[in-house]
Amino acid sequence: MVSAPAVSTGLSREQAVPSRAKVKLPPWLEIAKPRLIPLLLATTLGGMALSEGWPLPPLRLACTLGGGALAAAAAGVLNCLWEQELDGRMQRTSSRALPSGRLSMGTAFAIAVALALTASTLLVGGVNCLAASLALLGLCSYVLLYTVLLKPRTSQNIVIGGVAGAIPPLVGAAAATGHLGLGSWWLFALVMVWTPAHFWALALLLREDYRAVGIPMLPVVKGTAATARGISVYAALTVVLSLLGVWALPSGGLLYGLLLLPFDARLIQMAWRLHQDPDDVQRARGLFRWSILYLFGICLLLLLARLPAGDVLSSQGWDLLALAGSGKAGFTLAAALAA
Repeated sequence: MVSAPAVSTGLSREQAVPSRAKVKLPPWLEIAKPRLIPLLLATTLGGMALSEGWPLPPLRLACTLGGGALAAAAAGVLNCLWEQELDGRMQRTSSRALPSGRLSMGTAFAIAVALALTASTLLVGGVNCLAASLALLGLCSYVLLYTVLLKPRTSQNIVIGGVAGAIPPLVGAAAATGHLGLGSWWLFALVMVWTPAHFWALALLLREDYRAVGIPMLPVVKGTAATARGISVYAALTVVLSLLGVWALPSGGLLYGLLLLPFDARLIQMAWRLHQDPDDVQRARGLFRWSILYLFGICLLLLLARLPAGDVLSSQGWDLLALAGSGKAGFTLAAALAA
């Protein structure tokens, strides 16, 4: 049963995410949802960094990122095609390229096919079949699993459908080594548990839009308080799982763990503040924005940890911890200073 609205935000997507209003894209590019692609590519790089095959040869790296971007764009176009009628009924989306008539369905479908074929060709020819298969699996899971099957039917749509956004780390690992190691599955799981807190923060801002067209997003079905509790739970799970990257990395894990702490602390702080006042639009917007920066930050830390300096610093840190555990750290430090 859909609950009665608590506090109507009346926010458009541009008001919820002001950066969207700054750049107007041509119709053919708008339907590809290019703003979503950089974060997907960042997690692809994170999957590579977690593999022994890092760094990749430049050509294979370019083909992986290019193919991944094209596959994500194809998924975005197909999503717009499927939701054209729904978008036309929502005030905040009625001006999109397809419902407004600025682009025809036939043209959009041709764009989607061309993008998917080009992505497959690039990944098969320049990377390997495993990476290509995973990229297409991500496309299908976004369009068929999330958009078609889950989104209109369950408030847990993003919990299950988040698998689509979690596949890029597997693509990166497959490109780096030709197989999927434990590190890539760790990042896959991390993105899965990160997704609900990230998306529900946005859903809090846009809940009246979803309510108007009968989409059962969690704030519509359970209300803002339950959504804020869910966000807190998944934020905590994200923090716990993020710390396992210390051991998931082939090298540089300790440096990653130390640099991660302020990211985790800020995520928990913002989730807790929203939990205290679930109807605060500013807190929901702030958490949504920080969650994006958080995942970008995680991927950046993974890349920094795999630098030669990151490996050296981590090795020295583990040595100091071992000495501290044996009670020799003070003696060793005094000897080093005396020398």
